[in-house]
Amino acid sequence: MTMLLLAQWDMGCWGMTLNSIPLRPASLRPLKTSVGASLQRHKRNWVWNQFFVLEEYTGDDPLYVGKLHSDVDKGEGKVKYVLTGEGATSIFTIDENTGDIHATKRLDREEQAYYTLRAQAQDRATNLPVEPESEFVIKVQDINDNEPKFLDGPYNAQVPEMSPVGTSVVEVKATDADDPTYGNSARVVYSILEGQPYFSVEPKTGIVRTALPNMDREARNQYLLVIHAKDMVGQMGGLSGTTSVTVMLTDVNDNPPRFSRKSYQFAVPESLPVASVVAKIKALDSDIGPNAEMDYRIIEGDGLGVFRVVPDKDTQEGVIILQKNLDFEKKSSYTLKIEASNRNIDPRFLSQGPFSDTAMVRLTVENVDEPPIFSPLSKMVVSEAAKMGTIIGTVSALDPDSTNSPIRYSIDRNTDLERFFNIESTTGVISTAKPLDREVNAVHNITILAIESLDPSQVGKGVALITVMDINDNAPVFAIEYETILCESAGPGQVIETISAVDKDEPPSGHRFVFSLTVETAGNMNFTLRDNKDNTASILTKRGGFQRRDQAMYRLPVLIVDSGTPALSSTNTLSIRVCDCDPDGTPQSCGTEAFMLSAGLSTGALVAILACIITLLVLVLLIVTMKRRKKEPLILDEDRDVRENIVRYDDEGGGEEDTEAFDMVALRNLNAVRDGKARRDVTPEVPTLYCSRRPPYKITPDNGIFREFIWDRLKDADVDPSAPPYDSLQTYAFEGSGSVAESLSSLDSLSTDSEQNYDYLSDWGPRFRKLADLYGHGDSSNIFSS
Repeated sequence: MTMLLLAQWDMGCWGMTLNSIPLRPASLRPLKTSVGASLQRHKRNWVWNQFFVLEEYTGDDPLYVGKLHSDVDKGEGKVKYVLTGEGATSIFTIDENTGDIHATKRLDREEQAYYTLRAQAQDRATNLPVEPESEFVIKVQDINDNEPKFLDGPYNAQVPEMSPVGTSVVEVKATDADDPTYGNSARVVYSILEGQPYFSVEPKTGIVRTALPNMDREARNQYLLVIHAKDMVGQMGGLSGTTSVTVMLTDVNDNPPRFSRKSYQFAVPESLPVASVVAKIKALDSDIGPNAEMDYRIIEGDGLGVFRVVPDKDTQEGVIILQKNLDFEKKSSYTLKIEASNRNIDPRFLSQGPFSDTAMVRLTVENVDEPPIFSPLSKMVVSEAAKMGTIIGTVSALDPDSTNSPIRYSIDRNTDLERFFNIESTTGVISTAKPLDREVNAVHNITILAIESLDPSQVGKGVALITVMDINDNAPVFAIEYETILCESAGPGQVIETISAVDKDEPPSGHRFVFSLTVETAGNMNFTLRDNKDNTASILTKRGGFQRRDQAMYRLPVLIVDSGTPALSSTNTLSIRVCDCDPDGTPQSCGTEAFMLSAGLSTGALVAILACIITLLVLVLLIVTMKRRKKEPLILDEDRDVRENIVRYDDEGGGEEDTEAFDMVALRNLNAVRDGKARRDVTPEVPTLYCSRRPPYKITPDNGIFREFIWDRLKDADVDPSAPPYDSLQTYAFEGSGSVAESLSSLDSLSTDSEQNYDYLSDWGPRFRKLADLYGHGDSSNIFSS
């Protein structure tokens, strides 16, 4: 039987110490001794499954862990040892000859606390195992190499002010990464380095508590503590860490409100409107938040009903508000006693005194020049039949000031645009200025102005409500425009229409209308009327057999009388149309036109006739248009003026693409000389129409003045943003410096010797015969003989 041993030497003892735990015992063999006694030694096989090795070894040589040995190994070198498992060959090595195990790297228990390996003895020649493979553990033994750490720090905590001693504030916790099951490396104790004597910390739990009573937030509201944690139970050589704790004292209501002054004085103008802020006072409270909220109230004084005080939620001020109008002439000052008290009181601090304070407030009313004030105005009524100048009522206003200025009255015409009323400026008497009509305006709401005579800037306003009373001045009429249908199949006594009436008047007892037929139609044989006594009437037939071909329309006069005093009436005509109806009484066709249509042409024939008429009209229009477009003769009539006419058009030009209306070349080049093209609408001009001593018309230097003038106008138009486009007609009133033609009179030409022959004028036709007679040689001697 073989034996595999795992041995570890404790370097502090003599010899070899087997520091391991047996997994399984082997058989025992008797062992002989040298004493002579024959003792049986039992041979045992041991398997040691746990070694210890210190972490953070800093030596230069590999750290010896233990020794592996088999009883098969006789020291002859036939057995070799093999190590496998976690860290084998990388961290742990084995001497295959001796079985010595060493750690070649520095170990850290916090990274890995133990390693599991397997050991085996093999035959060196065959590599076959000579022992079964055994598993063992190398455990890294902890040393104190980690300081305590506050993973949740730094801390922030709150505690109410005035807390008793020992009040818990916060618990701090330090964590040590060392092995808590081995030694004292992970046993931490706490202490306070900064923050004494106000706070303390329990050494074992890390709970921070108050150490002093009556810590006042108003004196100091924040404390910074430094907490120290040390391992090894605080013994020398232990490692330590620190953290900070910021402690805030929270507020409690331990301070009452206090006014900075015991009396206040404010001035208030008497014209201040109701609900306005008069003044603000504030009681000081050192507390904050809800503990500083205050209520204000007036507890004494002569202004209890005139003023009230409310707290401002944002500033905690007491706001004094006016509740009634002030009058300097009646009361010039008020005195108020105002109390300020905390809204949220802590019973623990009631022993310190009442949480309230009072102050006196004096309010002085300032005199203001006020506008006149109207006496209460009563409602006024006037009949719509009132004549112009009828007195309706009187208004009155007074100056509230001590000056008691006289008052002048007027009407704000913005409220009486049609000037229905007048007011007497000194007495305030209101009268009618125009006839009134209740049906147009039943109520007049006018503004009366009261103006101080001594100070016209002081104007008071009052509203006069004038109601116009109704009279019976409107006759009743039909409620709607009735279109009554009478079927040809209607029989005697049939109701064909129910009529009602309206009246613009509004009698106090309501309307009551009476309906009847006029005297002229009361005895007709066609229709009758029945008054229903409910402001309606029914129209009934007296007979049957109505036919459209006999009479298509009936007009029935109806007399309506109201119940007014005096009673008014009107005659209204009801139109009744005879129609052909279906069995349900629905009209199908009405009047004589429909009857003729049904008896004559069909709808298709009428459409064909209408189409023929439209075609003829189109042909006539085309013929007229063609005749108007016929060309006119080149020679104008005698009664037409042969001079050139300027025709002005208001239509817009076509732009640069419009080349038919204007000569584009001439428009773009003003220096171009017009060619001698003859006009198509007049006879060509005679070259020597005038006497021989007058030179014919030709371009002279004077034409340059015109060109220069037009050129300047063109440049002005080009730079003028408001000018029309270049292809628009520009008209200028410029004559130049003189006319080269001089006088155009032909009287002088007769007294001079002219050799110009005008006989060709007779060839131009009858229109120029008169000129040929005047200037021709044939009969020139007899022109003036007659």
